[in-house]
Amino acid sequence: MAESPMWEQVGASFVHLYYRHFDADRVQLSALYNLPFQKIQHSITSQDHQPAPDNCILSMVVGQLKVDEEPVMGFHQLFILKNMNDKWICTNDIFRLALYNFA
Repeated sequence: MAESPMWEQVGASFVHLYYRHFDADRVQLSALYNLPFQKIQHSITSQDHQPAPDNCILSMVVGQLKVDEEPVMGFHQLFILKNMNDKWICTNDIFRLALYNFA
């Protein structure tokens, strides 16, 4: 069986680390976000990773999250990862709640 492409491995590792820190120890992300809630839990439904120009990796995540005592909400998040000095960093991050008005 062939090994997963590099962008799948890096993308999956990044998504795992990002949400593990986000769920367990947000302080590590505090320089990037203003997080006014007390607790959050992510559930990842799917993730896709693709190579992108300039030796980048595009990672798309779909899932659900629960903040404090609010109802569960869907979300989509997109990351662009770039290898700089033998370290993968997030150069772009797009987050969107998947809220729908069914009225």
